[in-house]
Amino acid sequence: MTDTQRTPTPIDQIAEAWVDTSAELSPGLATYIGRFEHNHRLDDLSPAGRAARLAAATSALAALREAEPVDDVDLVTKADLSGDLELEIALHEAGAHLRDVNVIASPAQELRNVFDLMPTDTVEDWSVIAARLAAVPAAVGGYVETLREGIATGVVPARRQVTEVIGQIARYTADNGFFATYAADAAPAEGGLPASLAKTLADHAGAARVAYDELADFLRTELAPAASDTDAVGRELYQLHSRVFLGAEIDLDETYEWGLEELARMVAEQEAIANEILPGATVEEAVAFLENDESRKLRGTVALQEWMQATSDRAVAELGKTHFDIPEPIRRLECMIAPTNEGGIYYTGPTDDFSRPGRMWWSVPEGVDSFDTWRELTTVYHEGVPGHHLQIAQAVYNRAELNSWRRLLAGSSGHAEGWALYAERLMEQLGYLDDPADRLGMLDGQRMRAARVVLDIGVHLGKPRPDGQGIWDADFALEFMRRNVNMSDEFIQFEVNRYLGWPGQAPSYKVGQRIWEQIRDETAEREGDAFDIKRFHMRALRLGGVGLDTLRMALAQG
Repeated sequence: MTDTQRTPTPIDQIAEAWVDTSAELSPGLATYIGRFEHNHRLDDLSPAGRAARLAAATSALAALREAEPVDDVDLVTKADLSGDLELEIALHEAGAHLRDVNVIASPAQELRNVFDLMPTDTVEDWSVIAARLAAVPAAVGGYVETLREGIATGVVPARRQVTEVIGQIARYTADNGFFATYAADAAPAEGGLPASLAKTLADHAGAARVAYDELADFLRTELAPAASDTDAVGRELYQLHSRVFLGAEIDLDETYEWGLEELARMVAEQEAIANEILPGATVEEAVAFLENDESRKLRGTVALQEWMQATSDRAVAELGKTHFDIPEPIRRLECMIAPTNEGGIYYTGPTDDFSRPGRMWWSVPEGVDSFDTWRELTTVYHEGVPGHHLQIAQAVYNRAELNSWRRLLAGSSGHAEGWALYAERLMEQLGYLDDPADRLGMLDGQRMRAARVVLDIGVHLGKPRPDGQGIWDADFALEFMRRNVNMSDEFIQFEVNRYLGWPGQAPSYKVGQRIWEQIRDETAEREGDAFDIKRFHMRALRLGGVGLDTLRMALAQG
């Protein structure tokens, strides 16, 4: 990476303007990237707000099409931003916003999640939070207005997603749920809040809680009766979602068949390692053996958080001396227990100035209080270093070469999640998973990701089941995952509901890994004896988050 500041080009300026526009139109997104000037506001989720976003995207795309690249950096920016804007417009035209209800990444979760990312150190911080809490009813109202338009036009989500979100909201609005405890526990880093602000916070949190209860009522009484009985979205819409999540176009039928082959390969690897752990054991028997090994268990979320942090710190320290150049700001990664109980494990990137570091979050399901280190070691590498944190924070850091869009907003799930799975395999190759139990844990995750390639495409395209007993549906999907994942049933149920409501996202992990490995192998073949794996990794990460088709194009340029 060069320290020489790039002179912004017209294409850079268009990209910077799009970041400014995106932050203005989506204050939640602005918070994520550290543009805190919008922290008192929330997104306008009404039809008018959605129309404003569409108009802005259309205008930005037109400007971009007129601009001529002046160098290779511009070529990448133009290709990737154009693709992003085209897909955003296509999704709007397909009515995706009219049916935007799912268990993990819809406005029902995002309006709440944004509060996890807000500064809380000072009294002023809490004053801003109070203002944003006051904005919740209007944001929820706009969301309901858009969903009502979907009902009127026949563009509706699956009933399963609506029902599950109603359950999530009940947990948010319970007496011990998010809104009640958030206000009650509010405090700056030092001292306390003025009584007037504490009351304002409590009042606005209460109003937000009421708004969410009203959302649940709308979902129950209006949307659920109108919702679809079918979980599958069909080939045409699925292809569009797949392109969004990969930043690449793939042959869905070929990928489904590859997914079946990859799953079989993962199972064979697991069976071989099970025999190493316990001679003659099946995978299930080896897992049961490990689950009874107290030396590999963590009890309680405090122990989990401390272990995550220590494991992450070690990886950063050691890999930063050998296989990656890790600048100082990137060496800070915070491992957190999320304030929700929904079962997800996720990463949030640093702010633009690194004042909020990258964070790994664990949303522990209710009733779960023990964790297996052999199963989760690879998760820390996936979310942290060399996974998401190294990838995303490296892009944020590369201010000298990349415009704000390339550093903060660009990229697909396939690029990010594919790299994270690639990173897991890399850690195996570097000796960090030499313990057969830890390798089994890594393969458990890899097997799950291969299984959901098959499941996701199978359900949403209505493919014949692998057992020949009919067509893929939700019941078979749950049975299929239970056979292929060694995790709590609460987690498996959440995961399957996630795939059903978020088409194309789940395969992006394993398919993304496949494309990353293809690009690495293509580069190695092209460069021959001159190929250097560390150089390849740093060149790729220096590009920031891009679609996988763009990544292949950029690295082929040399």
